[in-house]
This record gives sequence, structure tokens and C-alpha cells, in this order.
Amino acid sequence: MGQIYTTHINEHFDKCRDDPSRGCPLCSLYRMLQENELDLILGASMMEPDIRIKTNREGFCASHYAMMFTRKNRLGMALTLESHLDELRGEVKDMPLLVPGSRARARITELEGTCYVCGRIARNFAQMTDNLIYMWSTDPAFREKFSGQPYFCLPHWNAMLQTARQKLPKKQNSDFAKAASDVVMPYFDSLRGDVSWFCKKFDYRYDAEPWGNSKDAVERAMKFLRSDLVPGGKPEGGRS
Repeated sequence: MGQIYTTHINEHFDKCRDDPSRGCPLCSLYRMLQENELDLILGASMMEPDIRIKTNREGFCASHYAMMFTRKNRLGMALTLESHLDELRGEVKDMPLLVPGSRARARITELEGTCYVCGRIARNFAQMTDNLIYMWSTDPAFREKFSGQPYFCLPHWNAMLQTARQKLPKKQNSDFAKAASDVVMPYFDSLRGDVSWFCKKFDYRYDAEPWGNSKDAVERAMKFLRSDLVPGGKPEGGRS
């Protein structure tokens, strides 16, 4: 599995380095994991009994229900929903007694905090981040590739720093934190300038001035602050 992640990490870091418009490479890796999980749950995994037990228990978040629906496998989705609804109806049969402490209330509260796809992505993304930190610590060529990235979004920058702190010796952790900051901070400052210039362009005194790189500054700022994921998506695989 590690070798598979190594291949994907190198591939996505290469693409983002060579085409800065692709943005944060970890966002790109997250989207890949998400696409893989959605393909699996509406394909080969759909009828596997052990998977069905988990989807019945965990359900899906609103974002992943919406993404599953747009994949145009409505029969597959309906079969999954049929099983989930049947099991859930049996678990909330005391629905009229939805008061604190009731089994139905507890089950619904539990379901609000779980998503089968989010959970799978979270586990795989954590392993991928471990692999990334290991590659940085052992492969000089990857260190160079890492330093050539256009930026890391704030949530994924934080995720890498947390993993590095857990996995690396103190000196290497310090070196990694500096290498990551050397990628993030120049972009951070440039983005701040672009957003400020975007705002100034709505002042008539700057009407004749060129836009520069500021026309898409708002979109880029949102991606930098919250990751370039689907609405409601979270890099840590959390529930939306």
C-alpha cells in the first residue's frame, strides 16, 4: 500500500509543480481518494455484505449523498438506501419517544456524526500523509519536488505539520516545518496582496489600473483557507 501511495504522491506533486493552477497537491490527492471511494461504493463494494453492514451503520454525509446522486447510478444508490432505511427504521421504532436518553434519539445523533465515505477517506488520507512525510525525510529528490509546489492550503499545511511532529525526530521536524513554511508563506503574502488589489479595483480611483493577478483572488483565497474540495468537504474526512 505504501508503494501505491508513493506513486500517487509523486504523480500529483509533479503535476502541481509543473502546472501551478492545479494548486495544493494534497487537495489533489484528497480528491483522488474521494473519487476512488465513490466509484467503489457504487460499484464493486456495493453488494459486499461486510461493506453493507458498515454503510447501514454509518450512512453518508450530505455532500457524499449529493456526489453519489450525480454519478447516475440511481439503482445502486437506491439499493444502498433501501438496506440502510430498513435497518434504521427498526432501530428508531421508539420514534414517538424522542426524548433525551431514548435509543432512537441516540441513534439519530450518532448517525449525524458519521459517513462511510468520509471515514474511508480520512483513514487513507492519514496513511498517505504519513507516507509523504517519510518520503520527505528519506528522498532528496522528493524534498526538491516538495519545495517546488505552488502552495499548500492551510488545512493540509496543518495536517502535514501535525504528522511531521509525530513522526520525525526533533531536528528533522524543524527542517520540515521550515520547508513547508517556505512554500506557504510567499503564496500567503502574494494572495493577501491580490485580494487587497481586488478590493481597490472597486474604487473609481483605480479604475484605469490593470487587474494583475487579482481577478480570481477571492476564489483562490477560499481554496487556500478551506482547501479546494467539494462544498462541505473536509480534508480530515470529517462530517460536513
